[in-house]
Amino acid sequence: MRKKNIIILDNIRSLNNIGAIFRTCDGFKIEKLILCGICGTPPKREINKTALGATNFVEWEYHEKTLDAIQKLRKLNYTIISIEQSTKSIVLTDYQPKKDEKLAFIFGNEVKGICSSVITNSDYCIEIPQHGEKKSMNVSICVAIILWDISLKQT
Repeated sequence: MRKKNIIILDNIRSLNNIGAIFRTCDGFKIEKLILCGICGTPPKREINKTALGATNFVEWEYHEKTLDAIQKLRKLNYTIISIEQSTKSIVLTDYQPKKDEKLAFIFGNEVKGICSSVITNSDYCIEIPQHGEKKSMNVSICVAIILWDISLKQT
């Protein structure tokens, strides 16, 4: 059974990252992956290369605008969470989901992050603590960290 968690990708440019995220979503039994904006969609060779068949098991859909995906999920009572470093963000270790809460996590472009209008329309903004000089990680790694953390908190 798939968990009632959804991943939204906001303008991810790398097809390899998208494929890796499909694979991670399958590993954590995510309900759906929503691709938005410039995100490539299956079938594409570069996605398939890193997805290793996960595109056959993870339900997905495409929206031209991330805000349209958010509106749709709000009507279905999802809590919308942007994963981004901002002045309003809370540290992942401090976030505790409510029991049986349906969650939609948004991950942004590899260079620009999540656009400000999407962050503004989120219920929470969560950041992964980072201590290196760059203060950034690959988006596919961020998805894995968030899903691992949430899977522990939702058990």
